[in-house]
Amino acid sequence: MPKTIKFTKAVATGNDFVIIDNRSSVLAGRLGEFARMACDRKRSIGADGLLLVEKSKRADFRMRIFNPDGSEPEMCGNGSRCMALYAYRKKIAPADMRIDTLAGTLRAHVKKDSVKVRLTDPKDIKWNLCLMIDKCPYKVSFANTGVPHVIHFVDDLDKVDVKEIGSSMRYHEEFSPAGTNADFVKVANSATINIRTYERGVEDETLACGTGAVASALIAAESEKMKSPVTVQTRGGEKLRVYFEMKGGNFTNVFLEGKASLVYEGVLKI
Repeated sequence: MPKTIKFTKAVATGNDFVIIDNRSSVLAGRLGEFARMACDRKRSIGADGLLLVEKSKRADFRMRIFNPDGSEPEMCGNGSRCMALYAYRKKIAPADMRIDTLAGTLRAHVKKDSVKVRLTDPKDIKWNLCLMIDKCPYKVSFANTGVPHVIHFVDDLDKVDVKEIGSSMRYHEEFSPAGTNADFVKVANSATINIRTYERGVEDETLACGTGAVASALIAAESEKMKSPVTVQTRGGEKLRVYFEMKGGNFTNVFLEGKASLVYEGVLKI
């Protein structure tokens, strides 16, 4: 007899996720393999990632994230917002909650369909790196906002070959062996940036990336002298807001805010 697994499909600014309540270990072992199957858009549910709710001793629950290639990143900004909404709607956690992740403990607040998450403070910020790709120099900056991101400013987002250049940046020796995500950013005005992202683990452009939005907003805030909050226009058409403080040259109290939705529920037979 096939085993049935209940799931919820959730979306935040174009990022879509399969969420499974795994507090009773309905899934055990070979989670990466399950993620590859569940995220397959042609043969299964399809998603940018798999999110698991698990028990935690130091927070309301633990969130585990798996990419479509089966890898397990430390964090996911939009995934954490989807997870917060799911946990609140399913009465797993209160509106103000703590989420245990590999990147640290996050705080989230749910208000109707809007979710605001406080991320861990960014680290390993590097300014004005020069990456040589196909003998061409690319000026970039780098920030780890739970997962690594390289940020490159451009004049015209529509002309960027995100998959080709993003892949080259993702696998560049500068970020070996773990690799990085790649964000291409256009400054729209003194308070808004537009962004396109190549995501590690998805190995393609996605409609949005929460940690990428945060990394890009923080780098833009410093280089373009933007003030908090910075509005981030995603490729999917929706907007995110990034809040932050600067203390002693470092970013702290970093928040990501935007809408999220639980789209549908179903049962997967495995």
